[in-house]
Amino acid sequence: MKLKIYKGAEEAAAILARGGFEDEEIAKSVREIVRSVRTGGDEALFAYCRQFDGSALDQNTLFVTQTEIQEAYAALDPALLASMKKAAKNVLDYHSRSPMKEDIRTENGRTTGYTVRAVERAGIYVPGGTAPLLSSVMMGVLPARAAGVPHIYVATPAKNGKVHPAVIAAADLCGAEKIIKAGGAQAIAALAYGTESVPKVDVIAGPGNIYVTLAKKEVYGQVGIDMLAGPSEILIIADNRQDPAFVAADILSQAEHDRRSRAILLTDDIAFAEKVQAETEKQLEALPRKEIASYSVENAGGIILVKDLHEACALANEIAPEHLELAAENADELLPKIRNAGAVFMGRWTSEPIGDYFAGPDHTLPTGGTARFFEVLNQDIFLRKMSVIRYSESAVKEDAADIIRLAEAEGLSAHANAVRVRTKE
Repeated sequence: MKLKIYKGAEEAAAILARGGFEDEEIAKSVREIVRSVRTGGDEALFAYCRQFDGSALDQNTLFVTQTEIQEAYAALDPALLASMKKAAKNVLDYHSRSPMKEDIRTENGRTTGYTVRAVERAGIYVPGGTAPLLSSVMMGVLPARAAGVPHIYVATPAKNGKVHPAVIAAADLCGAEKIIKAGGAQAIAALAYGTESVPKVDVIAGPGNIYVTLAKKEVYGQVGIDMLAGPSEILIIADNRQDPAFVAADILSQAEHDRRSRAILLTDDIAFAEKVQAETEKQLEALPRKEIASYSVENAGGIILVKDLHEACALANEIAPEHLELAAENADELLPKIRNAGAVFMGRWTSEPIGDYFAGPDHTLPTGGTARFFEVLNQDIFLRKMSVIRYSESAVKEDAADIIRLAEAEGLSAHANAVRVRTKE
């Protein structure tokens, strides 16, 4: 395995190209699952859980019980639980900052503005692959809690009817009302449409595999969603004053996620690039998830040489990465040049996993270039602005002629009349 070095973006075009969310075969399967759960309710949901997760669920076993919650806490290392509590506090405190506030103003008999309301129910999806993603629980539940959502449900796959104790404890610790033992497209459909057992929600948030992503895309409009997220990715902009071991470690921190994960370094120094290349090979040998990381590095990663770090920032904006590390001595000068990224990590000491677990900002981020229009998961995803308008009698009479003229220009005479009747003595 070698982390390839490319002489510019044109030479690296193959690793910069990304697929979208348009796998038609998978999309067809997802549509069928969503349709089945929408029409078949619990029966279809339970059937898919048996098929995909080996879980024989019914209405009595679909939700994690209080006994299972108590057993989960008892099974955890106390030191891990203490770290989870610290992390949860950091995340909740962060998401509680600068809440969206209503703004209603009155001037000359005209009241306009908006009020802010949390959605009634939120569904938080937590993947259940090869690792217990307790951090994804925190990063989904706590923004909803900060927004004031009254009912928060976590859905996560259960293997043979069991959910990992760390995931259960995290969901309970963060304030989830229910933990649903279902995953995949079937869980997204159940949350979107409701079943006999699963409450219908207003917003679905949280990462997942391609089936989950396409299911979120399928139900969007029936419910709100946070974003469409694909494989994890990191882009590092580094100067030659960085420690190659730090940069290599950060590359591998993303590469171990998934065979389709992408880790790319942009630097203007070939000697530094070669040091990072060698260090990556060295560290890779010690990784338990070596096979996954090695495939990712070789097939989706690389080092791209640029003229200078200003060119690197311009390329970063085109890539619009999920995670962007500015591992440079002048990181503060580079930040204003960055327009498109899910999250930016500043300076040599700020590795991406600090954001994954502990700092407070959310780690559920737009991927695949969607940072150009999607934003990091935050409390606003669970809030709605509602317009508020009030006119006094005198204000209506002052503005009536303009409103009537505009309505009649559109050919909507009843609109015009609804104002006109109010101006007659």
